[in-house]
Amino acid sequence: MRTRTILACLAVFFAGFALCFAADPNMGTWKLNEAKSKLPPGATKNNTVVWEAAGDNVRITVDGVAGDGKPVHHEWTGKYDTKDYPVTGDPNQDTRSYKKTGDRTVEFDVKKDGKVTLTGRVVVAADGKSRTVTSTTTDSSGKKVTSTSVYDKQ
Repeated sequence: MRTRTILACLAVFFAGFALCFAADPNMGTWKLNEAKSKLPPGATKNNTVVWEAAGDNVRITVDGVAGDGKPVHHEWTGKYDTKDYPVTGDPNQDTRSYKKTGDRTVEFDVKKDGKVTLTGRVVVAADGKSRTVTSTTTDSSGKKVTSTSVYDKQ
């Protein structure tokens, strides 16, 4: 009897945990829709972005092409708690932090050497089939550069 109770509690816990991440509209594989995106010349194109549960964290894996034509691959694992978590695979960033600001909205900061180098916002469409990532950075001349990337869910 005790074993059944423990197993039932565990089943309810894991079902609730899975439901929590299933309710996150960012989860899944997203492919860049270049025709709908507004990227500055020479910008990196994150062609595929995968958001997935990793225990009680979120793992984000990015594959794309840099402005110079070289492949890009980097990963981040963390929580939506505004704390900095390390990024692996990208020499232009050390950490990123994310926070949920709505049911379908996440904001993020990218840092290099402790300094914010890029800020952004991810908004998933109400139908869950697309999302828009708007990011702002400062170029080498000190000018603010904004890019808008539109992704389709795969």
